Amino acid sequence: MNRKFDLLDRRKFLQGTICSSALALTGMESAARSNQIASDATPSAEKDSLGTKSFNAFELDENRVRFYSDKIKKKTNILILSDTHLFMDDKRGESYRSFSARMAKAYNKTSHYRTRKQTNPCESFAGTLDYAAKSKTFDAIVVLGDLVSFPSEAGIDWACKKLNSCGVPWYYISGNHDWHYEGMPGSEKELRTEWTQKRLSPLYQGHDPMAYSVDLPGVRLILIDDSIYEILPEQLDFFKRQVREGVPMILMMHIPLYAPGRSVGFGCGHPDWNADHDLNWKIERRPQWPKNGHSDITMEFYRTVFTASNLAGIFTGHTHKQTLDVVNGKPQFAVTANAQGGFMTAEFLPR
Repeated sequence: MNRKFDLLDRRKFLQGTICSSALALTGMESAARSNQIASDATPSAEKDSLGTKSFNAFELDENRVRFYSDKIKKKTNILILSDTHLFMDDKRGESYRSFSARMAKAYNKTSHYRTRKQTNPCESFAGTLDYAAKSKTFDAIVVLGDLVSFPSEAGIDWACKKLNSCGVPWYYISGNHDWHYEGMPGSEKELRTEWTQKRLSPLYQGHDPMAYSVDLPGVRLILIDDSIYEILPEQLDFFKRQVREGVPMILMMHIPLYAPGRSVGFGCGHPDWNADHDLNWKIERRPQWPKNGHSDITMEFYRTVFTASNLAGIFTGHTHKQTLDVVNGKPQFAVTANAQGGFMTAEFLPR
């Protein structure tokens, strides 16, 4: 099935209604939702833009997205994967087994999202990279977190070796499992900082783990770590600078931004993200979400994203299922878990 959304026809997004439809994609489940942010939440400098300054249209075929823009002068093609959940470990992880035991058993065997044949995270990851290498069409690979199920040195070493040998430039941003040893004392901010430095740093290849950008021929990639569901002030400031530069860009994060009707799995900016709706904190042995929900910084980030005129769209993982939501004219894609063989591709083309 092919769905094409023309962002020049602004009437589609200004009717003030919420429409929801299912996209039947071969071998995968996807949902499309179109929503409008209230005008009083839109900064005056960005009012009425709805993204039409830089991007004209996008289309979705199965797991392939194409963006069209007058601003793009050269075709760019990227492969996006998330939630591989590598579980491998070795002697270096023995002293942490009490913290890694549950997640080490979580994805040892999986079913391929399309064929339903038995597979596993290592096989799926290697197969995806092999596809990228053999196609010789990709300008970059982007890994959107939960590459490992816990901060395993063995898993990270193996993944880096595979990524470095595939012949395609690659970029990474963290997911909530990558740095999380379940039951380890400390706040999520503290633990993310500690285990990013101790284990995840090779995956960043010198980039700032909290936020960085990469310029490709036709688009700028913006990678921001929202793996604690919240945005820090310096991350908000970084994103605002990218918006002011006006370069066509794509936002890459692990946890999806809130879209009306979605569960708290779409937890960055979700109005129900709070202690009352945190069902998994005990089993994941982590601090409970705050009673009062998101910070003002996170909510300002949310509004800034969906009113940024030069933002083509958002790619995320975390939910393990491919979905599409359109909020204020901005498409947000979640990627099928790579542990099940899932990935997406995105092409950026001159209009």
